[in-house]
Amino acid sequence: MKYSLSALLLCAASMTAHAGEPVEIGSRRELFVDRLLIDRLENATLKLHEPVSGGVAIERDKPWEGPANFGASVLWDGERYLMYYRAMTLNKDDHTGAYCVATSKDGATWTKPELGLVERAGRRDTNLIADEQGEARFSWSGMVWLDARPGVPKEARIKGFYSQPLSGEKHTAFKDPAGPKRLIMFSSADGYTFRRMDPQPEIVSKLKNCFDGGNTMFWSEAEQQYVLYYRWYDNVWGKGYRTIARTTSKDFWHWSDPAPMTYGDTPREQFYTNNTVPYFRAPHIYLALAARFMEGRRVITDDQAEEIGLKTSHGHFYGNDCADAVLLTSRSGSTQYDRAFMEGFVRPGIGASNWVSRTNYPLTGIFPCGPDRIMFFITRHYMQDSWHIERLLLRTDGFASVNAPWSGGQVWTKLLTFSGNALSLNYGTSAAGSIRVEIQDAAGRPLPGFSADDCPEIIGDEIDRTVQWKGGSDIGQFAGTPVRLRFVLRDADLFSLKFNDTTDGKDLP
Repeated sequence: MKYSLSALLLCAASMTAHAGEPVEIGSRRELFVDRLLIDRLENATLKLHEPVSGGVAIERDKPWEGPANFGASVLWDGERYLMYYRAMTLNKDDHTGAYCVATSKDGATWTKPELGLVERAGRRDTNLIADEQGEARFSWSGMVWLDARPGVPKEARIKGFYSQPLSGEKHTAFKDPAGPKRLIMFSSADGYTFRRMDPQPEIVSKLKNCFDGGNTMFWSEAEQQYVLYYRWYDNVWGKGYRTIARTTSKDFWHWSDPAPMTYGDTPREQFYTNNTVPYFRAPHIYLALAARFMEGRRVITDDQAEEIGLKTSHGHFYGNDCADAVLLTSRSGSTQYDRAFMEGFVRPGIGASNWVSRTNYPLTGIFPCGPDRIMFFITRHYMQDSWHIERLLLRTDGFASVNAPWSGGQVWTKLLTFSGNALSLNYGTSAAGSIRVEIQDAAGRPLPGFSADDCPEIIGDEIDRTVQWKGGSDIGQFAGTPVRLRFVLRDADLFSLKFNDTTDGKDLP
């Protein structure tokens, strides 16, 4: 039996209620980092991809730095990258862990500016940041971030904070009261000198051991509000977990009650830092390159610890634990992290130096690196003289993909509605591989002229490729109507998709 196009579309619309409400994606870019769009996989899987090294960004080479250095965050202020990290020696006279800054134009080559704000190790030419009184700031529980909300004055776009007990007692690394705390907020015009904001935002948490480092704040374009993800200590069935809570604010001054994040039906694990940020190409998707802390999971021997020169601090031995980085994802407004992948995203790697406690922790920040790559940063060799921060590279959108082997596979999306008139894919195939795309109605029937057989093989490796069918690429006639996509893949990866307003794979300005 043949169907007219109008009849098929009418049938699709009438069956939507029976098939479930469609996912409205409009012209948003969607990454395959979770199963939001996936209805069914056949001989295909979600595949986690591994970043590659982009070389050492900075290393320990100043007398005020030490083996307990700790990476915090990286931001782009429109003209340069600013990298913030804790510099902590084991010298009792300057065991303060104040924050340092390094700058870069490209993210690959970094400079430690001689700011002259704070004296350390008998020298004034340090790269330590300070407040207006010249006091070093943001030690231990601190974070520096870029306030991207439209209309924020330039002199207040760079902000920093650290936690303080409500009692006013000073927070230190070795005396951290479990009682309620608040965040103390600063702002800066240059990213070097910070002034304490007045009045202070009402960011208070009564969760146990809260704000103890690894806190991430940003302006959410998708939610039109500020979002803070912060660490707290959850006691579940007598076992303590370092985990994450979320709070929000429309005006930056008044904040919602914290909501502990959930992880779906997955085993509990400890997350020392979360580093949650909106992905710059899909700001409704939040990516968390979280540090997974494996407490008590010892890998190195005493001989290896001695060989790599592993330090101790206040009698604490840092060889009894190990850590790696995992990929958590969330959607704007959600209080759940999706754990599509329990596997490590950044493994510790070869050599004993990266198998010690509190190493392999990513810094907050994910950035474009040319037209087809992204970059982020990770701390290596904690508590060793060889401490450094490494730059890691990944293809654009390349965190995860729908992958099919040489024998072939398929994936069906859920019903969805879109806007625009062309479909663009971020994909890669082998020389023998391919992708074909089919557009179906709500009943699962291919729309005339848009079946997989009507789609010429897509072969290659591109960030933005407009899908063609025999009749062309214009699919504007289906915009707003519930449809389903079927991908036929062979030795291929599908990283993301986006419906565009033009037929050349790019949006109009």
